[in-house]
Amino acid sequence: MNINEMVRILCVKRQTTVAQLSEKLGNSKQNLFMKLYRNDMKLSDIEKIAAALDCDLELRFIDKATKAPLV
Repeated sequence: MNINEMVRILCVKRQTTVAQLSEKLGNSKQNLFMKLYRNDMKLSDIEKIAAALDCDLELRFIDKATKAPLV
C-alpha cells in the first residue's frame, strides 16, 4: 500500500475529504491532489497530514528475512 492509498483511507475513516484536508494543511487542493497522484511526499508532509487528521505517525524499518523491526 502506498502513501496515496493510506491518506485516502485515513480521510474516509476520519470522515473528511482530500479537499478538506488540503484546507486544514493550508495547501491548495491541486497541490495536495498532485502530491497524492504522483505519490511524491516528504516525511514532513506526511507528519503534517497525520497532525491535521489527529493521528500519530509511526515509521519503522522491518528486516525482510525475519520480519522483525530493526529500529
